[in-house]
Amino acid sequence: MYRTPTHLGIIPDGNRRWATRNGLDKADGYEHGLIPGIKLLRAAKDRGVNELTFYGFTVDNCKRPSTQVAAFKSACCEAVKLIENEGVSVCVVGNTDSVSFPKELLPYTERKPLSAKEMRVNILINYGWEWDIKNEWRSRAIPRIDMVIRWGGMRRLSGFLPIQTVYSDIYIVDELWPDFEETQLDDALEWYSHQDVTLGG
Repeated sequence: MYRTPTHLGIIPDGNRRWATRNGLDKADGYEHGLIPGIKLLRAAKDRGVNELTFYGFTVDNCKRPSTQVAAFKSACCEAVKLIENEGVSVCVVGNTDSVSFPKELLPYTERKPLSAKEMRVNILINYGWEWDIKNEWRSRAIPRIDMVIRWGGMRRLSGFLPIQTVYSDIYIVDELWPDFEETQLDDALEWYSHQDVTLGG
């Protein structure tokens, strides 16, 4: 039996590469990351994780071609609606003053009251680490993250909540995000249970 982290950070990378490998346009990859997100949420909940934070899209992602930007914005809006139906408390964090922030998600930027047993799910949308820090740490309501799991093989955090991840253990999954399997989460949790979590002490 592994030691379960309280708060998981999720970087669901590899949607565009997955689309290319499967003969699709890069913009088509994002919608294929929706169901994996729900599967991971349910699996994490079953395994006792109390809080999840998903990396939706960043300020820098908006430099991509307009078709891709429209696609990941649409996918993030759909993801919020799907996650809300899972009986969890959803909160969206990101630069709401920017034209790149989907206005239909404004109601989700304030967390509704939740019960003590309810899972918290945060989604970073139009998020930027510089924006966060320069604007009085706008993500302060999100607590410290115990472990970050990144799909897609890249060994970097890409600006993912730099304050909350200061002591995070980081686990890399080489498979692309749309190919998510529960065994990948179990492998990550097993790995985490063997880490020496001292928080510098």
